[in-house]
Amino acid sequence: MAKFGTQFLNAAVSKWISQRWARNTQKANDVPMETLRRQFHEAWALKTRLDSFIQVAQERMALPIVGSTTFRKPHNADWSWRPTLWRIPLPVPGLSSAKTKAPLGTELTLFHDCALSELGVRQLRNLHEADLAPYGLRLDVFRFDGSFLSLVLDLPEDFAVGLKRTHLLQMRTIVEMEKPIEIFARLNIRHGPNTEQIVRELPLHQPNVMVEFDLGYSKMNEKRVEKAWIDLIFEGPEMNEIILRDMTFSRRPRAQL
Repeated sequence: MAKFGTQFLNAAVSKWISQRWARNTQKANDVPMETLRRQFHEAWALKTRLDSFIQVAQERMALPIVGSTTFRKPHNADWSWRPTLWRIPLPVPGLSSAKTKAPLGTELTLFHDCALSELGVRQLRNLHEADLAPYGLRLDVFRFDGSFLSLVLDLPEDFAVGLKRTHLLQMRTIVEMEKPIEIFARLNIRHGPNTEQIVRELPLHQPNVMVEFDLGYSKMNEKRVEKAWIDLIFEGPEMNEIILRDMTFSRRPRAQL
């Protein structure tokens, strides 16, 4: 009830202010110069505040909505997912001199074997008009004395529910780089004591990168699937800035031949 009363009062005040300035505008040619100067300064101060509010509001409304799960997926997908890092803000948005096994939220982990880390990772707010993901991930790599750099993304438990060898897993991402490198995605599926692996190179010549993992080529035991994860492997990342604007996954049954 108190909230309704406050909203009613705010609406009434807003209407009164609007009507007041409408009257001031109608009388602007006739009022004394002293009154006109005072009203001018009041109007200018109000305009400055309104312009600032409009700018902030427009920027917020133009950005992808935090928590968004909207993205392109096959019409017959029976599972889809955008990882948390690309949906909501992390408690700790970035790391400098990032150590190996450094967690980035609860699903993503950074791995490398550098003796001296000159790696920086940071979650950033997407601002591009075409962005669907609210957030992205930036990797700043300076001197790199290691032999590998990778991000390990744990797929959620519900990915394994009902998983069949007749399934295709589709991965989509948007990648920006200062200079071209090779990036590989490796799907790992643990089933019993064994782990099945399927590797795909990302076609980075495309603006919207897409790869598919066909489980029909695996020897996965459907009844013993325990866990699945993605390794994102960066080849020759030294002196580069790499931004992953989005990362999404979907699963669908392969068309029967």
